Parts: sequence; C-alpha cells; structure tokens
Amino acid sequence: MSIIPILKDIGRGAQGARHLDRARASAVMGQVLDGEVSDLELGAFVMALRMKGETLDELAGFLDAAHERCLRVRSDRPVVLIPSYNGSRRLPNLTPLLAMELARAGARVLVHGPASEPVRVSTAQIFHDLGLPRAQQQADVHAAWARREPAFMALETLCQPLQRLLNVRWTVGLRNSGHSIAKMLNPLGAARCLRIVNTTHPEFSTLMSQWVQREAVDAMLLRGTEGEPVADPRRQPRIDTYVAGQPYAAACVPAQDGVVTELPLLPRDNDGATTALYIQSVLAGERPAPAPLTRQVQAIQQALVALDQGQAFQSRQAR
Repeated sequence: MSIIPILKDIGRGAQGARHLDRARASAVMGQVLDGEVSDLELGAFVMALRMKGETLDELAGFLDAAHERCLRVRSDRPVVLIPSYNGSRRLPNLTPLLAMELARAGARVLVHGPASEPVRVSTAQIFHDLGLPRAQQQADVHAAWARREPAFMALETLCQPLQRLLNVRWTVGLRNSGHSIAKMLNPLGAARCLRIVNTTHPEFSTLMSQWVQREAVDAMLLRGTEGEPVADPRRQPRIDTYVAGQPYAAACVPAQDGVVTELPLLPRDNDGATTALYIQSVLAGERPAPAPLTRQVQAIQQALVALDQGQAFQSRQAR
C-alpha cells in the first residue's frame, strides 16, 4: 500500500504540514519497518518528518510499531536500559563504564545500539575491546546478568527493521525518526525498566519530558556526552529522573554552576582500545571515576530502589 497520502499530509513544510494521530503514525511506521514502501517513498518520508518535526503522538505511534517488531527480554527485576547510538568523536565514550559500574553493583543492565559505527567510537567497539561478548539471544542477556556484567545487544538483533531505518542515514546524510524511537525502545515488556535517555537539544528534551509524563515511563533524562547517555566527565549536567512518569527528586541532580576548577584525569586518546584500558583501570581502583559519572550511578541506584519496591507491590497485587 502506497504512503503517498501520508506524504501529502506531512510533506508541506513546517507551517503547512498536517500531523498524524497515533494510530496513523503506527500504521505508516509499520509499513516502513516491514519494507513495504519504495526507497523513493522512504527517503521522502524521513526528509518530510525532518522538515516538519515529530509530534508526541507521532513518536508514540512510531514506537508502538517498533515494539510490535522487537525481541522481548524477560526479567523479574527492574532493568537499567541504556540506548547508545552516538558514540564519541573527541571525548572518550564512557557509556560502557557507566554500564559496568552499575552491573558490578548488582543492577541488571541492558545496553543496545548499532553493531558498528563508521565515524565514531561506538559502545559496541569498546565492549568488544573489554572482552564482553555480544548478546545474540535472551539467554545471553541472562548469562551476562548472572556474571554481574552488562549485556549488550545490537539493534540489528533486538529490532532488525528499526536498524534498517537507522541505516537510511548513510544514504541521505541525516538522522531520522528511527534514532528517536531507538532511544525510547523498551524490550522488557511488563518488567519495570529505567531508560537512560540522552536529550540532544531543548526541543527534544521537552518532547521526551512530555512523553515520559504522559505515558508514565520510568526514565532518566540528561544531556550527556556527545550524544551518549552518560554524564559529561568534565561538568555535572542536570539529570531529571521520573518514576512512573512523576519527577523523583531523590534521583534528580542539579547542573553544576560556576567555573570548573578541576578537570578529571581522562585518557589523551579516545579510541576503543585506549578507552577500554582506562575503564579497566577505573574498575580496578587505579584511577578515580569522574565525579559526574559517580553521581549518575548513585542517582540510578536510588531510582532502582523505587522501581524495585513498585514492582514488588505490583506482584503482590497480581496474586
């Protein structure tokens, strides 16, 4: 079925375009993810949305379609869900350190992102350099949790149709709605999970805050490091944490004010191997972790306590 009627609605520019309701958004994204549109229609679709900007209903509908095509992972405890889709250009990518600190403290952590990144240093590459195997199926995720390690699953395994949509970036040169959907993705189903979402600009931050509150999502929102959902090691960013869509003050962190007087000791190079060695030295206690990352870990742990109590209450209610 052609999506030309949809293109006529959304392709009229920022002022003239008409928005999709949640049901239509889910239907058209289902066609896109199932490969039922031509390459020309797909290119027009992603560029029209790029020009118009997505509404909350549109993103929610797109997410509904992605969830219908996503691998499910079971857990009887809350999970920290870390979408890692940017990688690093100048600073070391410390998303793996965040994940490993949490896992070592006993949290169940699932990281997902692209299997490779041609122009940046990806989380997948650093996990490989650390010797952590990539999860190919649900059993691999549970095995990593049993070892107190974070599980990393490539998006092409978790939701292959969504990875195909992200790959359009390498043809048109721009990111598309798929990247926002990936950050919102929840493969845990009924289990509680705390999604750690990087918000790259004010408009997206507002949209994510509205989504979290409307859909009663458990999430931590922050402007991380070069698009990664990890606190900037040089200056504490503001961290907003929500439990069931409500601000959770105990796990919120204010932004650092004033002039930075001391910088953390970071590796000079940000390649995967050097970053992996740095992470190993921090985990071994040979170097201190950057203070903003430590505060983020503490905030996540506090949020997990609230989620754990809520899930236990739900389990008792279901009996």
